[in-house]
Amino acid sequence: MNNNMEHLRKEYQEIPIPDELDSIVNQSIHKFSKEGRRGRGSNYRWLAVSSAAAVMFLVAINVSPPVAKALSSIPGVDRVIQVLTFKEYVVDESNYNAIIKVPSITDMENEQLQSGLNEKYMKENKALYEKFQAEISELKKQGGGHLGLDVGYEVKTDNDEILSIQRYVVETAGSSSEELQFDTIDKKNQILITLPMLFKDDRYVRLISDNVKEQMQGQMKADPNKIYWAPGATDVPVTSEFQSIAKDQGFYINNGGKLVIAFNEYDVAPGYMGSVEFVIPTDVLKDVLINNKYIK
Repeated sequence: MNNNMEHLRKEYQEIPIPDELDSIVNQSIHKFSKEGRRGRGSNYRWLAVSSAAAVMFLVAINVSPPVAKALSSIPGVDRVIQVLTFKEYVVDESNYNAIIKVPSITDMENEQLQSGLNEKYMKENKALYEKFQAEISELKKQGGGHLGLDVGYEVKTDNDEILSIQRYVVETAGSSSEELQFDTIDKKNQILITLPMLFKDDRYVRLISDNVKEQMQGQMKADPNKIYWAPGATDVPVTSEFQSIAKDQGFYINNGGKLVIAFNEYDVAPGYMGSVEFVIPTDVLKDVLINNKYIK
């Protein structure tokens, strides 16, 4: 316990405090102190201090994964921290803009899996930043241009059983393109879930592919503004038609326990459709699922 508290104290002291923190804290204290002067008593003065402390606590856990980990190891402090922004790369020039947010998973018992994922996130995003800088240098040599990069993440599912993280890369250079990657974790067993491990055999590829085609055709029939490169679609060359998902297709499991299949921008539809997703009915998969542990 003493070692945990000492480690926490050290990490807290080393946290870089955002410039706006003083303003936020002062506003909180001023607001509740003013209420106290209106005759509402010492409870409001205490609330002013506790509100300021809460702000500082939130800043601490959101800028320092080690602090979050130290907090979670103290008895009485729930393990509520799952995914934090570990590092952020920013480029802000007149014609060149980039924001790259590096996620960090905290508080997993499987430290090897946690470390492996976090190292992957850091390595990939650092490479994207260095590639962006190299592209800027090359454009400047050629007389200049416009370049944008938006890299980040979204927690798609976070419940007692599943943590699904979507990472996105949006590149802009005249037009834009978006690529997605997903990591889905069994929180109880502390393992990374892959698409093939959900099924008895490879039949899932055809079952999911056929259902995706049906959904594409149904959506286009219901909404003429939606266009997919589905078989039978108007003005779609046969060579461009969507035929099948990959065995390791991007996916996540939503809060309802449903399998969601995801495609990058331009994979199965024109660019204006963006990245698209399809929720696969469990009835379609019931004969090939290993069990209903994850897909309900």
